[in-house]
Amino acid sequence: MSRKGKLPILIPKDVEVKVNSGEITVKGPKGSLHGKIFPEIALKVEGNEVHVHLADDAKDCGNIHGLYRSLVQNMVTGTSEGFQVRLEMVGVGYRAAIQGKLLDLQLGFSHPTKLPIPEGITITVDKNTVIVISGIDKQRVGQFAASIRAMKPPEPYQGKGIRYAGEYVRKKDGKSASKK
Repeated sequence: MSRKGKLPILIPKDVEVKVNSGEITVKGPKGSLHGKIFPEIALKVEGNEVHVHLADDAKDCGNIHGLYRSLVQNMVTGTSEGFQVRLEMVGVGYRAAIQGKLLDLQLGFSHPTKLPIPEGITITVDKNTVIVISGIDKQRVGQFAASIRAMKPPEPYQGKGIRYAGEYVRKKDGKSASKK
């Protein structure tokens, strides 16, 4: 059994968790999330805690025990508090803007780059260079942030590009004269 999987998940007062035949539903003030449960996983809601157990005949599936505990914890946290990722754009002329349901990025290309904003995700742009992505589903928020960053990842010589807030980009030296 997983050490992480043994820990109970605390349910806040304004969050409701329901487990029905292979599905879990979590409702909170930010919204609701649904997920399927692996057949070898047993979820029990007791008071204000959720316990994740392996089924009796699935002792060889311990590798997914901690995974499902983390997935349920992310559902509870997402519906009560939500998740947020901040991206910073570094470079001359790099800027972002929201146009309806599109995120318009100016990244030094000869054409503007427009990305459709997925359902359930909200984006705000501060000072034209800081993109804040928020939502209740941690996987979708992180995946969309990664797809934005992949448009122009930070390069190691001048540090230009899109980076996560607080990310350290290790810079390389440019060309230098060789010693004889």
